[in-house]
Amino acid sequence: MPPSTSVPPGLHAALSSDEWFGRCDPALRDELLRLGRMRKLATGESLFARGGEAEGLCCVVAGALRIGSLNAEGDSALLAYLEPYQWFGEISLIDGLPRTHDAVADTPSQVLVVPREALLAWLDAHPALWRELGKLACRKLRVIFVAIEELGQLPLEERVWRRLQLVAQGYGSRDAPRRRIRLAQEVLAQMLGVSRQSINKALKALEAGGRLRLHYGEIELLYIGSHDAAPLTNLPK
Repeated sequence: MPPSTSVPPGLHAALSSDEWFGRCDPALRDELLRLGRMRKLATGESLFARGGEAEGLCCVVAGALRIGSLNAEGDSALLAYLEPYQWFGEISLIDGLPRTHDAVADTPSQVLVVPREALLAWLDAHPALWRELGKLACRKLRVIFVAIEELGQLPLEERVWRRLQLVAQGYGSRDAPRRRIRLAQEVLAQMLGVSRQSINKALKALEAGGRLRLHYGEIELLYIGSHDAAPLTNLPK
């Protein structure tokens, strides 16, 4: 694992922009910061690998991580693209089983890692707060159920639109979605299991329909929700 450092002052306020952390019991929030250590990752560096030992609860603090895996043919399947301040790793924290996916830095990144054994010991002394971890896991489950339903019912253009909204909303972690997303078309293609050419065609159709605008290295969402929803305004970039 990469070398770690202590948590910098002022991180609490930034982490509170995440809906789950912001609504957690204050005692758990304080303990996560007390136990947590910062880890720096270079582009392409792995935080953990599929099948690896569960080492703790994690949160992206800077940069972005790809959560996915490689199949037998060496093709990449991307489950999620995580940006600040999104938490992950709760599944292995809860069940103690190996990691389900790879976590790799897409850009130079920093991750807050809360060691599993220390956090479990604290939760054993405060069992009522296990519910907070359950809420984090349930939020992920709700997103997964929606994605599975869309896979079988929606055409690719709509699936792309819905996935962009999920990323903009931090998979439900942000009250205010981002208007601009730095997401390569290749990454979006891996998320949806289609070719980059298909993604490019769908994005151009969405742009022609007035739902988004394509920029170099960025996708700007002009609407949230359905095509007839009101334009996005005053959102963080």
